[in-house]
Formats: sequence, structure tokens, C-alpha cells
Amino acid sequence: MKRIVLFVLTNLAVVVVLGVVSSLLGVNRYLTANGLNLGMLLAFAAVMGFGGAIISLLISKPVAKWSAGVQVIEQPRNADEAWIVETVRKFADKAGIGMPEVGIFEGEPNAFATGAFKNSALVAVSTGLLQGMTREEVEAVIGHEVAHIANGDMVTMTLIQGVMNTFVVFLSRVIGYLVDGWLNRGDDRRSGPGIGYYVTTIVLDILFGFAAAIIVAWFSRQREFRADAGSATLLGRKQPMINALARLGGMVPGELPKAIQAFGITSGVGKLFSTHPPIEERIAALQAAAA
Repeated sequence: MKRIVLFVLTNLAVVVVLGVVSSLLGVNRYLTANGLNLGMLLAFAAVMGFGGAIISLLISKPVAKWSAGVQVIEQPRNADEAWIVETVRKFADKAGIGMPEVGIFEGEPNAFATGAFKNSALVAVSTGLLQGMTREEVEAVIGHEVAHIANGDMVTMTLIQGVMNTFVVFLSRVIGYLVDGWLNRGDDRRSGPGIGYYVTTIVLDILFGFAAAIIVAWFSRQREFRADAGSATLLGRKQPMINALARLGGMVPGELPKAIQAFGITSGVGKLFSTHPPIEERIAALQAAAA
């Protein structure tokens, strides 16, 4: 419930901030005088910005199961599955969250957690992770994923993505309207936005979208450091997580579907757009942390 309230308040705060700034800069008066309803634009930006983000969050668990081919462990079929379920249960109890669903998927070493609510999430590990790591290292990775859930990272990332989306939609259209007005100044026959508006909006949607992705990725990287520290706390020592990261550094990490890539144990593209810090930085951060 707290996170639903946070989502609503964040949504309202973004709209209020955009409205106040527009008024202070005089943009509101100019655009209104030239036929743009700024209030409607703010509402449109908020719905577009947060709508997609919240829908993605709500369907994240079924999409993850389908896209990664997760086999949920309803009833453990062997000792390994029983151990995985019991490990997740132990960490969930220690973290004070509801028992997540537990699953296994085929693939190279990786793991992820997802779900809209911390008391009904999903933790999944790959067969490659189970085969390539010791039990202590797998335990550390599971602790990392449970820490993501306990920290509310899925909701936090949705909020950040929604805020960024809202700013992108709002700013690109305001600037598009200003550019179009400048290009068609003196033309009193216009009845609506011209080509300048549409071209500017499309270009800025792309450019601002890249900038927003960089900001979201930065927040995601900070979240990974906290989840690593959370794993160390759940295990009572940091060395297993350090060992797990070192092991991952020598492996070829599995590629997760894009929808859940940010919630895996490792991920990598260009550094600015990467949802995970370099493994060397994560190990250094754990080593520098208090024992």
C-alpha cells in the first residue's frame, strides 16, 4: 500500500512541478495564448509517462515466466529444487517479505527477481548458474535477488522510468510547439500545429529518450550495489557474494529478455546504458564495505 501511495504522489508531484516551472518561466501564458492547453498536455504527459511504466510492472511476472521459459517449482522434484526453495524461503523470512514464487529456466549463468509487489514476487535462477557455481555462491546470488525484492527495486525503477517518460513527453511537445510557432510566425491562417511541431517532437522524443535511458540506467547501477550489500547482510558475511561475482566475471553471462534484463544478476551494453556496474566495481564496493 505504501508503494501505491508513493506512485500516486510521485505522479502528482511531477505534474505540479512541470506546471509551476512552466508558469514561472512564462511558457504557460505564451502557449495558452497561442492555443495550447498546458493543463491537458500535463495530464497527457503523466498518463503516457506513467501508464506504460505501471502496466509493464503489473504484467512483469507473467511476462518474465513466458519470455525466459521459467518453470515454477510448485512441488520440488529433487534435492536441488528443495534446497533452492528452502534458501529463498529462509532469505524471504529474514528480509521480512512474503515467500516469492521460485523458478528455474534453461540458459547460461544468470538469475533475476521480478513482480509488482514485494509479497508476491518471483525469483528465478538458470540451470547454468546452478551447474557453474558452488552452493554457497548460488546462495549469495539468491540473496542478491531477494534483496532486490525487499528493497522494492521493481517499484522504484517503475517510478523513475515514469518520471523520465513524463518529462520526455511534456518537454518534446512544448519545445515542438515553440519551434513550430517560430517557423510560422506571422501566419494567422494556421488552425493547428504544423510540420515543425511534428518533426521537432519526433526528434526530441528520440534524443530525450536516450538521455532518460542514461539516467534510468544510472539509478539501476546504484540499485545493484545495494542488492550486493543486501545479500551480504542476509548471509551474514560478504565473501560469498564476492566469490559469486568473481565467478561470474569468468563466465559468459546469460542474456535475459529485455523486459527483465535490469533485474538480472549481470547485464552489459555500453557503460552509460548498462543496468549493471562492472563486476570489478561491485567486488571493490563489497570489499570496501564494513565487515
